[in-house]
Amino acid sequence: MSRRGRILVHTGDGKGKTTAALGTVFRAAGHGQNVAIVQFMKGKWTYGEIAAVQRFPNIFLARMGSGFTWEKEGLDEDRELAARAWAVCRELAASGDYDLLVMDELNYALDYGFLDVEEVVRFLEQKPAELSVIITGRRAKQEIIDAADTVTEMRAVKHAFRSGTRAQKGIEY
Repeated sequence: MSRRGRILVHTGDGKGKTTAALGTVFRAAGHGQNVAIVQFMKGKWTYGEIAAVQRFPNIFLARMGSGFTWEKEGLDEDRELAARAWAVCRELAASGDYDLLVMDELNYALDYGFLDVEEVVRFLEQKPAELSVIITGRRAKQEIIDAADTVTEMRAVKHAFRSGTRAQKGIEY
């Protein structure tokens, strides 16, 4: 019996969208599946998940961002990097080498208008049938939600940062 890939979306204003996606990455990799992760907006920060990913030979990681847009004055570089990341996603999907493709922070690239949502929906409709895709980031477009099999919205109820608590190694990064 052939396996049908799923489309999952992790969105919302709460913490944990990428972390949830990476949990699925580790689950898939642990079962011997090949996984690709393309990070759209995140810069070259060092955090624990990246170190863990690098321990798995069956996980490919492309960190394509230079940091979130609110940290910059112009958006031209972000637009160009999003286009490059999108091209990498299409190449990875077309290769047939992967069971799972994570497009981390793709929702931001769509929200900022760096990519065309209809093109992404077409990709999701035409992707290899066995390829599962996870899309993360706040403000998922309705078209992406409609195309998904499973959508989870993370909601911030309480966050330590709001009380002035600094990020802790191993917990937030």
